[in-house]
Amino acid sequence: MKFDVLIVGSGLAGLSVALHLAETSKVAIISKRALLDGASNWAQGGIAAVLDSGDSYEEHIRDTHVAGAGLCDDSATRYIVEHGREAIEWLIEQGVPFTRDETAELGYHLTREGGHSQRRIIHAADATGNAVQLTLEQKVRAHPNITLLEHHCAIDLITSDKIGSKTGTPRCLGLYAQDVKTGKVLTLSAQHTVLATGGAGKVYLYTTNPDTATGDGIAMAWRAGCRVANMEFIQFHPTCLYHPYAKSFLITEAVRGEGGILKLPVTAGTAAGTRFMLGHHELAELAPRDVVARAIDAEMKKRGLDYVDLDISHQPPEFLKEHFPTIYARCLELGIDMTKEPIPVVPAAHYTCGGIVTDFNGRTDLAGLYSVGEASYTGLHGANRLASNSLLECVVIGHAAARHIAQQPKQKSVALPAWDESRVTDADEEVIIANNWDELRRFMWNYVGIVRTTKRLERAQHRIGLLKEEIDEYYANFRITRDLLELRNLVEVASMIVNSALSRRESRGLHYSRDYPETLPKALPTVLSPARR
Repeated sequence: MKFDVLIVGSGLAGLSVALHLAETSKVAIISKRALLDGASNWAQGGIAAVLDSGDSYEEHIRDTHVAGAGLCDDSATRYIVEHGREAIEWLIEQGVPFTRDETAELGYHLTREGGHSQRRIIHAADATGNAVQLTLEQKVRAHPNITLLEHHCAIDLITSDKIGSKTGTPRCLGLYAQDVKTGKVLTLSAQHTVLATGGAGKVYLYTTNPDTATGDGIAMAWRAGCRVANMEFIQFHPTCLYHPYAKSFLITEAVRGEGGILKLPVTAGTAAGTRFMLGHHELAELAPRDVVARAIDAEMKKRGLDYVDLDISHQPPEFLKEHFPTIYARCLELGIDMTKEPIPVVPAAHYTCGGIVTDFNGRTDLAGLYSVGEASYTGLHGANRLASNSLLECVVIGHAAARHIAQQPKQKSVALPAWDESRVTDADEEVIIANNWDELRRFMWNYVGIVRTTKRLERAQHRIGLLKEEIDEYYANFRITRDLLELRNLVEVASMIVNSALSRRESRGLHYSRDYPETLPKALPTVLSPARR
């Protein structure tokens, strides 16, 4: 199957690239599950951009740098922030139903989230990602130049040097992907390949991410010889709903932005009901996410708590139902009425701030290969992502990547080898894969979580080495399955996270080490370079 552009991932980044290229190019989108089964669809809060005359680019840039603990790339931050309004206007043109406010300058309601000095978050109630994705999905499905390969799992990139092609500089020529329903492996050829595969939250036991967030793009790019950066900076969202029947349900930052207060729960005994964030940071509940997550983690460990309370019941019920209808409905399903009582919350792995090294056009180290969104590292997020900057990056860099791809000369087509289908499945091995998956997520949570030590990181590194050996053996000898592919990628990404964390001998942003509690005077990114294989 031959395409002009092959896009792996169907979140906001991938769909933005596709819609910008489809008028002039033959585009394919590979989605591991259904088109909307990704993290973008789950995004609640909104998209940060300078949309009011009382705000400024400089303030948004400064807020991003403060949250990023001095590690944001200034030129990348400026580029993305200054193209924010253009990105929002494009989404409005597509028909995204952002929440209106006729009294506002632009005609849309803007909210404020932690780390922001101004109200600059445009949103669609508390389900912004879903509203954006539904709008773009309809356009993608209707476009005649876009081929959708849903329920297809990318296996690995095909590069010119791996197949013996003498094209000089190594180049990405496409990839292999498995049809999950039939097990058949397709060979997909493309002039340009875009990795928009999202993050790697599923490497941890507790996460706000969907099951698709297994670091596939990062691992594939690494195996193809691309650099990755800042993988130690995993953002733990402070407020994930704590309930035995709720899986990965996020309580948006905007709840705190609209007055939500963090308190100790009834299980804290005589301290129950105490507001604790004032003792951790001057901005209290509106402090950057890393500060709030560490504060909750500290209070839970100090008092032996399973969760803390997030209380916004002092706001009028009508206000809460209007601004947070999704959260209100989900909590009510579970017997929690947020208009009358607090919401139990815990921190959970939420966002991968590092990723594949790219420039402002989404270009990676490998010719013909681009990366956009959470899988990439542009330098915007530094050591801690500022709330609602992620969807902004998806659209801005997605547009830039599409423009760059459209300007490239056509490459000579190369015949690609078919996938080796000779391997057979051993059913007994499936149980081992499931056990390894569970073990990996548990020790990453325990050893490489919100607070780290060198000893814990070294333990994790040792276990990852053993798991890698087992998984490489499975991959070489048995027919592939989605579980095996995802586990293989997660172990690769876990190794990057641990190695990056061990090399950073300081505490900065999302990386907090008890052995190195001080922050070094000079902020430097952690860049890992693979040996070409």
